Amino acid sequence: MEIHNPSELPPVNEIEKILEPYVKATILTPSEYLGNVITLVNDKRGIQEKMDYITPERVLLEYAIPMNEIVMDFYDKLKSTTKGYASFDYEPTGYREGDLVKLDIRVAGEVVDALSIIVPKSKAVTKGREFVKQMKELVPRQLFEVAIQASIGNKIISRETVKSMGKNVTAKCYGGDITRKRKLLEKQKAGKKRMKSIGKVQLPQEAFLTVLKID
Repeated sequence: MEIHNPSELPPVNEIEKILEPYVKATILTPSEYLGNVITLVNDKRGIQEKMDYITPERVLLEYAIPMNEIVMDFYDKLKSTTKGYASFDYEPTGYREGDLVKLDIRVAGEVVDALSIIVPKSKAVTKGREFVKQMKELVPRQLFEVAIQASIGNKIISRETVKSMGKNVTAKCYGGDITRKRKLLEKQKAGKKRMKSIGKVQLPQEAFLTVLKID
């Protein structure tokens, strides 16, 4: 199968292997930033194929890197880590097998397909935690608690909870009528439980842009 969207990925038990596109990356950097560049490329799952000192001050690097690791912010990070002095070029080289999984985001128990991403298995837990932490700040508070979870298949690997909005239902209870207050609070509790079971959460556009910012 050729996959164009994470939602198209079959269940884990039906997958024999996953192949991902790779590129040949050529980087020319001042030697003083060589360590920074190697650290960056290694973090992007790069495989070093060549390193030549063109001059004592300039180094040519060639790496095989998964396409997924360079399409977003790789060039910006390379420029930042070399103060703008490095150059970068790449060309597709085909496919290689990767240890990848689909990371799903569940909002109020429902998988949001638009937020699913395919990530290296070794980074899935870290990315899942970072994802739900950022989502917690973006999802607006409801009248009921909203669980935001990261999962691989049916396994939940991280969770955050958006607290419900508080409403003082006993504000109009004057005096010490504790029985009436208790009844109002119980009614509120039952109402929130009912809303939680049927409520829908509207996600802001920023929540979907979070996918692009997860490193």
